[in-house]
Amino acid sequence: MKAITDFFYMMDDFMWGSWMTILILVTGIALSICFKFRYQRKIGFNFHNTFSQIKSGGEGEGTISGFRAACTALANTIGTGNISGVATAIVSGGPGALVWMLISAFFGMSTKACEIIIGQRYREHYKESMNEYVCDRSFVLKNAFGWKRGAVVLAVFCFVFGPWTCCVQTEAVTSSMSEAFGVPSIISVVVIGLTCLVTIWGGLKRISNVMSMAVPVMAVLYILMGLGVIILNWRSIPEVIALIFKSAFTPASAVGGFAGATVRDAIQYGVARGIYSNDAGTGYGMIAHAPAKTDHPVRQSLWGWGEVFLDTFIICTITAFTIIITGSYYTSEATSGALTTIAFTTAYGSIGGQLTAIAIAVFAWTTIIGMYYTCEKSVNYAFGDTEANRKMMPIYMIYYMIPCVLFYNIEADALWAFTDVLSAVYVLITIFIIAAKHREIFKLFNDFWERYLPAKERGENPGYVTFDCRLDPDNPIKA
Repeated sequence: MKAITDFFYMMDDFMWGSWMTILILVTGIALSICFKFRYQRKIGFNFHNTFSQIKSGGEGEGTISGFRAACTALANTIGTGNISGVATAIVSGGPGALVWMLISAFFGMSTKACEIIIGQRYREHYKESMNEYVCDRSFVLKNAFGWKRGAVVLAVFCFVFGPWTCCVQTEAVTSSMSEAFGVPSIISVVVIGLTCLVTIWGGLKRISNVMSMAVPVMAVLYILMGLGVIILNWRSIPEVIALIFKSAFTPASAVGGFAGATVRDAIQYGVARGIYSNDAGTGYGMIAHAPAKTDHPVRQSLWGWGEVFLDTFIICTITAFTIIITGSYYTSEATSGALTTIAFTTAYGSIGGQLTAIAIAVFAWTTIIGMYYTCEKSVNYAFGDTEANRKMMPIYMIYYMIPCVLFYNIEADALWAFTDVLSAVYVLITIFIIAAKHREIFKLFNDFWERYLPAKERGENPGYVTFDCRLDPDNPIKA
């Protein structure tokens, strides 16, 4: 086990070295410039077409509404990465890691939008086995590049190794519940395992229904709890902000149990944990948003702004401020979810730690469910729209839950290193797809802003721009 752990540490350091950080930031910056920063600066328009439309069933072809698709995506993004991921980023990269999280998230809004456009553009309608619009990286490799064999290899890789990234979720639950309530780990994982299995057994519609109720509630409650800590310590806010920005660009000094961190550490862990939290560049956006009903792929892509903003700019920032403002990162040797639990305990007493443990449990629960949906798409691709695909689903559900339930007690840092390596592989594939199909992305982007949207504003009724590559891989199906 030590040899395996050391190997993942080595791979983690290599994969998330300076070259990866530069690649992610340059990609986001280049896309933002090409999009004229529309995803960052048109906040009113973005909000009107996303959060203000949560009750809309959506227009066009699809399986679920745009809001429910976004909630399925948010189940991945708003999870323990916001609590445990931020904690490990600060412990390893210092307070300055938050700045690099926010920088990567700002430009990552454009990257996330590209994923959503691609997912809508190269999706397929599986009518026989599940009656659902589906897409993931494998579908794109086949439909956009014609690489069928490579797509199968990627699909198998994703559905075999994908479930193992969820070990960080159950580890965060067990550590925080033990810290706050003294609950034995075995009880925590059994409850998580059984409830997740019951939910995913109902398929996309049950998953999206549950996520559309659970995600908004848990996000609001956690935000209010974190804001309370910041308000109670409002006098320390200027000092904390100064420390965060100083640590982002100069080495963070060792203090208490904190060993210190270099600027490279702040960048590496800030970007890596930020990517894991908001998923900008990992390719999950193309999976979660593929089944959405929308009149144009670019309109659905606006949800990318909402997901990244809510995840990183609000929830991750609140978590980081809570950890830093209470001094927990240097007064405690805890890492992962336990550190955030200690931070809220410091602020509110034992009730704070207990509420945080509950929040972590709910966040992990939704993330495991959301991650299952993304892994399932790889199974769908490998078996096709056939009876075999339908029969494989229950078997895969059982396999998916095994790592979560049985391997939660591996060292937290080792789990995060393994997760980072897989995330890096997904990022490289996604950035390649975006770069290779950038003309198709910009074609749809320009079509929405220059033709489709002006026609809608003039009161005309332009046909929906939707796609089903099983019917016509080259042209949109216009209603």
